[in-house]
Amino acid sequence: MRIDGAYGYRLVAVGQPLERFELPPMEPAPDEVVVEVFGCGICHTDVGFAIDGVPTRKPLPLVLGHEICGRVVDAGDNVRAWLGRLVIIPAVIPCGDCPACRAHRPTICRNQFMPGNDGDGGFATNVCVPARGLCPVPEPLPAGLSADLLSVVADAVTTPWEAIRRAGVGPEDVAVFVGSGGVGGFGVQIAAALGAAVIAIDIDSGKLELAVQHGAGLALKSSSMNEKDLKTAVRNFARQSGRKNIGLKVFETSGTPAGQQTAFGLLDFGGYLAVVGFTPKKVELRLSNLMAFDATARGNWGCPPDQYPDALELVLRGKVAIAPYVESHSLDDAPAVFDAVARHSITHRAILKRVANGNQEKP
Repeated sequence: MRIDGAYGYRLVAVGQPLERFELPPMEPAPDEVVVEVFGCGICHTDVGFAIDGVPTRKPLPLVLGHEICGRVVDAGDNVRAWLGRLVIIPAVIPCGDCPACRAHRPTICRNQFMPGNDGDGGFATNVCVPARGLCPVPEPLPAGLSADLLSVVADAVTTPWEAIRRAGVGPEDVAVFVGSGGVGGFGVQIAAALGAAVIAIDIDSGKLELAVQHGAGLALKSSSMNEKDLKTAVRNFARQSGRKNIGLKVFETSGTPAGQQTAFGLLDFGGYLAVVGFTPKKVELRLSNLMAFDATARGNWGCPPDQYPDALELVLRGKVAIAPYVESHSLDDAPAVFDAVARHSITHRAILKRVANGNQEKP
């Protein structure tokens, strides 16, 4: 299928600006679909590939981007029912048949397809992906919510959702988020929606103010507190919250060495640490704390596709707000926007969206 005017931005070499190119014709295999991309979020995993030299599984050149929402415009013979549907593409698409998938661990499927890693992703007008795991989006969308904004559900919302689900967060818990930006900000909202008492920790006052507006009962600026005072403030809040479950549930969502050290240091008796953020840098920890506190530490690579509808439902019901945490940019500005994200000069989650004649294309 040739799509007139289809183009994308690809990474040709580590450390080089994204390069615009014309997309070749896309012919979906029997179980694949072609999606017109309405929005694609820029994740710091993408920055890791482009700047830090984290290797992609498909050799460069490669179109990055794994947070994608769009409409199916072509489909293979086995998946024609998807034609015309508005969908969110999972950031991690498992095969469904390997030992990991059969063991109900689909996110570590070794045959998985991750857009922008195993093949071309969403920094483009169109993308071809496996149809398995697609998350249908009910239409019409609620007022104030557009399809491009829903792109971040594919990772920034569903990844903390999965971490929170695994931790079993509920009304009797105190949940602590170290890093309250995009992923952490959505995590704060999800935990609050599930009834937990929530603490947000960050170095940015603006992010902390936003966290308080969207569910955090306590906001702590770690850059202006020493480790002892931070722990004391967390313990006091937990005690005063009246929640009955034993042990804090701590979520490391900053993806920084300092954040990881802070999160690990907050573990208490029976505590739970979820490692959600990513950094290629190393940290020095005393792992014996896990033994001494009889605590648990666990990571999660993305979210199983079967969990996407539940996470999306929170967004559609207004329990998780997206707009305050993101900013949209034209796909045509992809190189400059990506560079700004890499330099941390954009503090919100950046979304690349289709623009035609100066206006956003409507889904």
